[in-house]
Amino acid sequence: MLAKLFGSSGVRGLVNFDLTPVLACKVATAVATHAKAKRAVVAKDTRVSGDMIEAALVAGLTACGTEVLLAGQIPTPVCAYATKTFGADVGFMLTASHNPPQYNGIKVFNNNALSYTDADQESVEKIVAENQPSLADWRALGSTVQVDATQAYMDMAQKAVTLKKHWHVVVDPGCGAAFSVAPTLLKTLGCKVTALNAQPDGHFPARKSEPNAETLQYLSKTVKALGADIGIAFDGDADRVAFIDENGAFVNFDRSLAAYGALALKRNGGGIVVTNVEASMCVETMAEKFGGKVVRTRIGDIYVSEAIERDGAVFGGEPCGAWVHPKQHLCPDGPLSAALFLAALEETGKTVSEFVGEAPEYITIRENFVCKNSAKYQVVEKLGVTLKEAFAGYTDFSTVDGVRLALKNGWLLVRASGTEPLIRLTVEGESEAAAKDITQKATALIEAQTR
Repeated sequence: MLAKLFGSSGVRGLVNFDLTPVLACKVATAVATHAKAKRAVVAKDTRVSGDMIEAALVAGLTACGTEVLLAGQIPTPVCAYATKTFGADVGFMLTASHNPPQYNGIKVFNNNALSYTDADQESVEKIVAENQPSLADWRALGSTVQVDATQAYMDMAQKAVTLKKHWHVVVDPGCGAAFSVAPTLLKTLGCKVTALNAQPDGHFPARKSEPNAETLQYLSKTVKALGADIGIAFDGDADRVAFIDENGAFVNFDRSLAAYGALALKRNGGGIVVTNVEASMCVETMAEKFGGKVVRTRIGDIYVSEAIERDGAVFGGEPCGAWVHPKQHLCPDGPLSAALFLAALEETGKTVSEFVGEAPEYITIRENFVCKNSAKYQVVEKLGVTLKEAFAGYTDFSTVDGVRLALKNGWLLVRASGTEPLIRLTVEGESEAAAKDITQKATALIEAQTR
């Protein structure tokens, strides 16, 4: 059995422990071999290990005869878009996204700005395991050239968004890859921009890389103190966006996703919105208002992007701020999402709190149950049968990622943790009583199976 290199978001791990220059070089030669790559884009976020991993990656690519376009420190969506617009066969983004600074990773895109699929990943892993890359003759080694990937992205974003209002926006890139692109884009669109933590620093000294209610408290205070219209924050590689409303309150990820998805459906006269199995049922509640359908995928933005492409969806995303706008490209895109969100507010004539407030807020409960790694997947499979019996009135049943039952007053999801000896239960109910009742019944069944 091959060692699994790729997770749900590329090859990722602790620098010089899991992710070493040796491994980076092997991944590069394997991808170049798999893609028969003549040209590759290579970019990185602001992590201190970026230069080291980049050097190893470039060595592997040029050894295979691949021309390397070095794009420097840019957001993941800019790298993905550049891969497509520069006619590259493959793109590499060196990032561990929202993870702490001691981590890094290698995210791989195909020539259509889509993350590598499971099939691509398996092929690459096989080449690494067998140590059989296609190395070039010494007379046909690849070359490297510095490129400006940002301009084409800016042109695309400005074509997609026109703003009439002079928004006062407080932007917090968190010392990550959006340090220049996000403030510049919003200024170009006519916003008054107050920037926090907009200097590149791979130690992430200002706040943790993951943008959430806890890490964005200073941004919340700043929005309130300045009387700004909105606060916008990004993770380390800016494929995620988070919002603070005009009152300084953190905007719930599920509700912003549902509200924006509903508007996309309204504009289109219906259609499909894609999200993962863990997103709130408020996505369905809002979609149904405009004759829309919700397709749910496994957790991981690649699965959302694949489903968007397959089903011709109008919009998709995960409830962590990773939004995909298929008219532009298939990579989750924080800066573009921020600009499009402002355009949505203008179109509806609403403030942030009013726009997001249209999506209902339901009660969510999460529980973990200890279960051996060797048994957890089989236990989840067995639970599929017992849960269906216990919740006989279920309205939908899915095994796309764990076991998910949609109920008349909520839903439940049982999944094996991908990283720990745990089974995770997520429950959402229309009311607290409903959520507690579902949790109680599901907990009893899970405990019976994990004893």
